[in-house]
Amino acid sequence: MATKTVDTIARNVQKAKEWLRDLSQELGTDDEQEAWRVLRAYLQLLRDRLTIDEAAQLAAQLPHLMRGVFYEGFDPGHQPERIRDRETFLSRLAERAQLDDVAAAERAAIAATRVLRRHITEGEFADVMAQLPAEIRATLDG
Repeated sequence: MATKTVDTIARNVQKAKEWLRDLSQELGTDDEQEAWRVLRAYLQLLRDRLTIDEAAQLAAQLPHLMRGVFYEGFDPGHQPERIRDRETFLSRLAERAQLDDVAAAERAAIAATRVLRRHITEGEFADVMAQLPAEIRATLDG
């Protein structure tokens, strides 16, 4: 039994590392800390914009470690947050991910969206995107 538990933990760490490696490649950086900050900020910003039900459905497809990050600081009493325009979305991403500016946040958001699309089902990806305003969706599609 203990072996299965350790194996499960190792598999989940590996899955999280795959997400980070994919995002690092999309960002064109070897800086795993930057990729971590972007992924964490991106997932939490998405979470805050989704309904509670949709956030739970997305979380169910995340590796366990990423699910913990996703729910860190979660306040269901404020769901969904009313982020309606791309400028606000990107400004908050830049702030949370400690990026230099909105242009860097836009590149990071596009990269993170590509990674998310590769790692969750197409149906769930479509459901998540459908909850975002058209202006934000268009930005994330690159």
